[in-house]
Amino acid sequence: MNLEKVVFGFFIVLAMTLNFGFFIGDMADPEFHHPYELFAAIVVNLIATVLKFGDRTQIGAIHLSTSLVADLQLITAAVVWAAVSGMGPEVPPSVMVSIVSLSGGAFLANVTSVVLLIIETIMLRR
Repeated sequence: MNLEKVVFGFFIVLAMTLNFGFFIGDMADPEFHHPYELFAAIVVNLIATVLKFGDRTQIGAIHLSTSLVADLQLITAAVVWAAVSGMGPEVPPSVMVSIVSLSGGAFLANVTSVVLLIIETIMLRR
């Protein structure tokens, strides 16, 4: 078993599951979406992005691009949340929907990355 591939797969799947955990729930209700969960999703996504830099294949390039999309959307969600938090203790429902929607886009990018990982694994077996 290749430890490098285990760590790579671990962080890709963990990024997706953390992002899903933040995304799930009533979009307008901040009680369902904790800022530390968003922070954890961002950190793990950034780690997954760094792990994808060494691959020089076409699938590696797509892995990296999906990871960059997820990073951009999650960081944008955090910036929006931080900007609104500076205005008061409550996050308006319309802004919370935007934050969660950005997380949803990042989740789709994470799902794409996991699907690519599965396809790549299947191709290696043949």
